Amino acid sequence: MPQSTATAGWRNWAGNQSARPSRVVAPASAQELGEVVRRAAEDGRTVKAVGSGHSFTAIAAAGDGVLVRPDGLTAVRGIDHEAGTVTVESGLPLHRLNRLLTTAGLSLTNMGDIEVQTVAGATSTGTHGTGRDSGSLAAQIRAVEIVLADGSVQQCSPTENAELFQGARLGLGALGVISAVTLGVEPAFLLTAHEQPMAFDEVLERFDDLTAVNEHFEFYWFPHTDRCSTKRNNRSQGPAAPLPGFKAWLDDDFLSNTVWECACRVGRRFPGTIPTIAQLASRAWSERTFTDTAYRVFTSPRKVRFTEMEYAVPREAADTVLRELKVLVERSDWRISFPVEVRTAPADDLWLSTAHGRDSVYIAVHLYRGSPEQGYFTEVEKLMAAHAGRPHWGKLHTRDAEYLASVYPRFGDFTALRDKVDPGRLFANDYLRRVLGA
Repeated sequence: MPQSTATAGWRNWAGNQSARPSRVVAPASAQELGEVVRRAAEDGRTVKAVGSGHSFTAIAAAGDGVLVRPDGLTAVRGIDHEAGTVTVESGLPLHRLNRLLTTAGLSLTNMGDIEVQTVAGATSTGTHGTGRDSGSLAAQIRAVEIVLADGSVQQCSPTENAELFQGARLGLGALGVISAVTLGVEPAFLLTAHEQPMAFDEVLERFDDLTAVNEHFEFYWFPHTDRCSTKRNNRSQGPAAPLPGFKAWLDDDFLSNTVWECACRVGRRFPGTIPTIAQLASRAWSERTFTDTAYRVFTSPRKVRFTEMEYAVPREAADTVLRELKVLVERSDWRISFPVEVRTAPADDLWLSTAHGRDSVYIAVHLYRGSPEQGYFTEVEKLMAAHAGRPHWGKLHTRDAEYLASVYPRFGDFTALRDKVDPGRLFANDYLRRVLGA
């Protein structure tokens, strides 16, 4: 039988979402997970699976239902070098997957900027990095094993249960509980990172070129300044030239986490200091170049806790949206300590992908934990919605099913599939009722 434990409650990484489930279980196989689902249905309880808690929305909140923890589903089921795939269980953290793949001489094609999420948590919420040609983690899925509301374990792929596969690759946890995923992988490769300060206007004037000539381009704009930090990551034939140990610790841990935490605390206590802090922070990011294993370039430690909103806008609207956002900040009384992060993605065909059917630019805004909202997220969301923006499913937003149906051409296909596989809403919660409808 699956391991069951008492609980005082669940809370996400940012501390802004919580739940008090009636039961917490950690099944060790898909079959045990099926038993959990069947028992919950018999008891009239809902079922929600959690990953590492890195979503800022309540997408994983179990309410008073059954909470499925990922601890027992972390096996690597198989690596197929010839097919270029790896099959792993849903609870495997990305940082473990990265190291296992490296040992096997393999790599994911693209990643987000952290690696603490579980495989299913990252793919089910649309976690993405930045890429000219390569999309989100969900876009790299080749097959899915999922437990449905009747407790059955279903395999799906482009040739088996194809409709379920279309929805389950990025399913928000609304169709069932994923127990395993097969991801496309490729031979391990090196990335050369070139990080460079640049003025806001220069970045936007050169944006088309920077995103066209670089495999992975992103930038951070520091509110209350005209300064940005740009990042260009491109494949390299080597040799590897990673940052020296002390330099990596100084830049990516001590300055980016320890010192930044202190600066954010000062800004939260004394908001009037934030513009000065922003000026200093924007100048602390100096130019540097290094070459390392792909996942070490894609990801970095993020220890300073915050809340975040992120929208994907059509590629052609990005310049307008970013300039309007800058004007919003300049005309307001807001004090924004965190930089705005801007990334790109090519169009894909996943029904609920924020990049579905259109080349997209992601614009993310953040607030340090405990900081007053000040209307920042509210006004940014209005701006994004005015340009047909699609909110990241795991990041704060207030959009509902009516709005989302207007910006996702296949939204109705997804909700129809949900009606088919979970008519009793065993996997529903308040968040899913808002974004998908009752």
